[in-house]
Amino acid sequence: MTAGRALGIGRTKAYELARAEDFPARVLRLGNTYRVVTADLLRLLGVEEDNAA
Repeated sequence: MTAGRALGIGRTKAYELARAEDFPARVLRLGNTYRVVTADLLRLLGVEEDNAA
């Protein structure tokens, strides 16, 4: 739901896209839950990752 909100997609549509494997970022299905890969979402949103450690 958080990734959907970040992209301006409602909850129902986000889950529908995830089930159809059409979500704009990579989605992992773990049991009954869906997890969006953070790095893919940040890249899609145009946010640079800070690699400084």
